[in-house]
Amino acid sequence: MEYRHIVYRPGKVARLVLNRPRFLNAQSFLMLEEMDEAFHSAVKDPACGAIVLSGAGRAFSVGHDIGTEEDNAYREEQGYATLSGLDQPKLFEDWRKLYVDFTLAWRNLAKPTVAMVHGYCIFGGWMVAAAMDVIFAAEDAQFLPGFVEYFSQPWDLGPRRAKEILLEHRFMTAKEAYHYGFVNRIFSADRLEDETLAFADRVADHYLADPVWTRLCKLTINHIEDAAGFTSEIEGAYNNFCLMVGTRATLPAKPSEGGFARTDMAKRHFELSRPWLKKAGLDEA
Repeated sequence: MEYRHIVYRPGKVARLVLNRPRFLNAQSFLMLEEMDEAFHSAVKDPACGAIVLSGAGRAFSVGHDIGTEEDNAYREEQGYATLSGLDQPKLFEDWRKLYVDFTLAWRNLAKPTVAMVHGYCIFGGWMVAAAMDVIFAAEDAQFLPGFVEYFSQPWDLGPRRAKEILLEHRFMTAKEAYHYGFVNRIFSADRLEDETLAFADRVADHYLADPVWTRLCKLTINHIEDAAGFTSEIEGAYNNFCLMVGTRATLPAKPSEGGFARTDMAKRHFELSRPWLKKAGLDEA
């Protein structure tokens, strides 16, 4: 497959790089389809023992593409439903496929996955990072969770912490994400790639030495979460997300104000929270 919105490099540690730096790796429908293809190609590759997901340019991903001309054209060409169209059942199914089914499938890939996050990781960016087994982040990474289609934040952060951050609507520092357990390790920006790839190489060594042990260990941990309700709650939250989109009285903010993610507000609320974050030692890594 020829990829246009990602870069895929097969190998012992396969690299999947989101590659729309002009748009800060906003996730087009084509990007999501290519990601799914690349992930499954890596799983099928007998020489691959681990997969690293990262983003080109200044950001990991600022979330969904919410209106570039090329994405709009691709959606129309492929027959995807539009938010302004009349075929709401198809819109529900299209979004479910791309944002829930794909992401759950990536969570359950048979091989270990690592997200390497730098710069912005916003809404849909959080979703795809959350689907990976392990997350490493640069010290200057900025995370913005939201009520999105794959709503894992109560599991990622814990219910009370998720409420605190989501209801206030603000960015999180990498150190804060590490402290709350969403991020596994943080490094300086200039060390992030080397440290992530070194870790992934060790993981790949272990997988290739005993793939059944590694695969079943990962899937058993996922099953423990599922026994507590993870997947059923992700599916239920998606239904509520669609209800919210269909019934909300307010419109998303203008692009200049941060669009669907209202990033201007999230930045402002982060600055207002900094005194507490500094006192707690969570302002900077």
